[in-house]
Amino acid sequence: MSMLTPPGMGGKYRITGDKYPRMRRGRSRSRIVLAVVASVVAVALIGWGSFQLVDVFTGGGKATAAGPGPADCARKPSASASPSVPATAKKLPAPGQITVNVLNATPRGGLAKDTADELKKRGFKIGEVGNATKAYDKKVKGTGILLGATTATDAALPVLGTQLAGAEQKADTRAKATEVDLILGTAFKSLTPKADATKALTALTHPKPAPSASKPGC
Repeated sequence: MSMLTPPGMGGKYRITGDKYPRMRRGRSRSRIVLAVVASVVAVALIGWGSFQLVDVFTGGGKATAAGPGPADCARKPSASASPSVPATAKKLPAPGQITVNVLNATPRGGLAKDTADELKKRGFKIGEVGNATKAYDKKVKGTGILLGATTATDAALPVLGTQLAGAEQKADTRAKATEVDLILGTAFKSLTPKADATKALTALTHPKPAPSASKPGC
């Protein structure tokens, strides 16, 4: 009889050998639950990571370094969505309301008459045509001088200035704002080409509205 057999027991209950039998311990229920929870968490993490990856490459409606995403733009209307306020046309006299005295301050003959004829074709009224006064004769180095009343500096003079680019504008003590002098200088060659002058006059009397600011990235 083995020393492992309890006293008084024998027969089929006799234990032989010199070691205790090893009994296999059953799986703990808590381990099974823990394994299931870990699997669910792992699947959730994989799914969340995939969503974030797609979100990065598609923008996902979130703000990026380049600016706010589509969702941001949808929540906050950009400034460009609102109608821009048109610029108010300036109250300027038309060429037909302006009388121009064309005066030649150069030694070239016939220059005042030719210029006056061209201005008349462009719709301006023509007043005196001849040589410049002693104060300006042979003393105007540029293309010309536009001379008028103080009240003409933001009215008749800018309108006439569209016909001769680079001309200097000056004010004197005359009272009539719609009568101005065009004094031709030594650098004068011809009036601004009619197409360019018309474009400049249109921009002066009917300025385009300033572009409205829009939200970056929208």
